[in-house]
Amino acid sequence: MGAGVFGVTAARELTARGWKVTLTDPGPIPNPLAASTDISKVVRLAYGSDETYMELMEETLEIWREWNRTWPEPFFHETGVLMLTRTEMSPGGFEHESFRMLEKRRHRPLRLTPADLRKRFPGWKAQNYVDGFYQSEGGFAESGLVVARLAEIARIEGVSILPSSRIAGLSEEGGRIRGVRTASGETLAADCVVIATGAWTPVLLPRLAGSLQATAHPIYHFRPPNRRLYTEPMFPVFTADISKTGWYGFPLNRDGIVKIANHSAGWKRDPDLPREIQPDEERSLRSFLEDTFPTLAPLPISEKRLCFYCDTRDEHFWIDRDPAHPELVVAAGDSGHAFKFAPVLGRIIADVVEDRPSGLRHRFRWRPGIEPPRGEEESRHHG
Repeated sequence: MGAGVFGVTAARELTARGWKVTLTDPGPIPNPLAASTDISKVVRLAYGSDETYMELMEETLEIWREWNRTWPEPFFHETGVLMLTRTEMSPGGFEHESFRMLEKRRHRPLRLTPADLRKRFPGWKAQNYVDGFYQSEGGFAESGLVVARLAEIARIEGVSILPSSRIAGLSEEGGRIRGVRTASGETLAADCVVIATGAWTPVLLPRLAGSLQATAHPIYHFRPPNRRLYTEPMFPVFTADISKTGWYGFPLNRDGIVKIANHSAGWKRDPDLPREIQPDEERSLRSFLEDTFPTLAPLPISEKRLCFYCDTRDEHFWIDRDPAHPELVVAAGDSGHAFKFAPVLGRIIADVVEDRPSGLRHRFRWRPGIEPPRGEEESRHHG
């Protein structure tokens, strides 16, 4: 199945519904190569003009808060989210449409001027950001720790977890999928197989390679000596004209790290190849930092890595039964924005497994023929 955020949440939900679930993963859990194994992921309400995602996030956010209350320590940090633009917000733009939709749904975003930015968030080069807003709801989740915690709970709840178990392919008999074959030669029988293998999905299911593809995106860590500028509340989760630049980031974490990353088209890459960031990507980072965070710009990068998305053509998730094999469910297509929905992903996937009606089934349907002119995740930089 895969034990990232899609797999582990689905395993828990299906177990709660009475299914006997075996969760497999080729690495340790959490797998260090998985997209969900990272120090942080954004949790935001804002989705441009897309009210469906915002409505789903309203439900999700409440569950993140509930998880914090019930877990031994909080892994969701509600810093708020700062979304800024280099030009005045205008209709059609991600920030403008997000602001409008937040107001429509009674969330009270606070619009900011450069003077406000200079006063409240002094780490920024305020003169370069003329508009935007701050939304107090939302923040970030410590994603790797969340996956580890969910896997721990899943074991307690009765999920059988097989780490270091690589799936080599599907087991078929009589025209039906009967389970999966492991690389060690073992066959795991199943009434239903859920493939939740992220960027490796088109590798495992080559017939989906035209609809799903792995793309690589750079992530950088810094350890600023002036920690005060990069701690809450002066440095919340942010996006910096993200639909035009791709840049976003996080405040200082528990290990003293500021993370800066890019949410763009990325580049097509085999997730099993060496994960090296290209020099031109680092030059782009330095240019962004010089224009945005002057005290970060000269600092050495303490760590860098590539995050692999599993992209769909329209950038909506791919959670559906295979029309040719209803006993196979594919839960993939994160397109770089799925982790924030962790509290509800399991329910969405389990509803598909049990063929229950859902208002989301059409959006996340099996859709190999779709050819949109561009992706529909409005915060993403496609340039």
